[in-house]
Amino acid sequence: MSWTEAPTLAGRHVTLRPMAPFDLDAVLAASQDGRTWELFYSYAPGPQTIDTWATHAFAQQGYGRALPFVVLAGDSVVGATRFMRMNSVNRRLEIGGTFYAASVRRTGVNTETKLLLLTHAFEVMGCLCVEIRTDWFNRASQAAIERIGAHRDGVLRSHSIMRDGRVRDTVVYSITAAEWVGVKTNLEHLLRQHERPSA
Repeated sequence: MSWTEAPTLAGRHVTLRPMAPFDLDAVLAASQDGRTWELFYSYAPGPQTIDTWATHAFAQQGYGRALPFVVLAGDSVVGATRFMRMNSVNRRLEIGGTFYAASVRRTGVNTETKLLLLTHAFEVMGCLCVEIRTDWFNRASQAAIERIGAHRDGVLRSHSIMRDGRVRDTVVYSITAAEWVGVKTNLEHLLRQHERPSA
C-alpha cells in the first residue's frame, strides 16, 4: 500500500476524502461553526490562518510526511484530520490536525473518523504503531483519546510554541498493532452507542 496516496474512506455516517485546495472555504466554514480556532489549544484554521494552515498541510503531503483529509457528513464538510509524522520505514504515523464543527461534536463523527483512519493504518498500511497527541490543557481531547483505548505514553514538556506565544506541553498517546483488535472492538461498540435511538 502506498504511503503517498490518500484514499477515500467511507463509513456509515462519515466519509474521509483527500483534502484539495477547493475544499478550503468549506474547511473554514466548519471551523467557524463554534469558532474553533479561538480555542487557545487549537490548531484549527481561522480566517487569518487558513492559507498558512493549508500551505503547511500540502507541503507536508508533498514531503511524504502527511495525508490530509476532509471529513464529510453527507455532502457537507464538517471537519478535517490527517495522517502526519508518517514514517514508512518504521511503519508508524500520527493521527492529528483534527477538528470538527461544533454542531457535530459528541455525535459519533469523531468515533467513526478514528475507526476509519485506524483501520486503514493498521489493516492496509501495516502500521506497527499509531500516535495521537493533544495539548496538556485539552482535557476533553485527552478523555476522548483514552475512551477509545489509546495508551498514554507521557508528556513532552515545553514541546512547541503556540500562535499566542504559549509554550505547549504535549500529551502523547499510542495504539500498537498488538492492541488494535481490542481498540477496534471498542470503537465499534462506541459507535453503536451513538447510533441507538434516544429513549
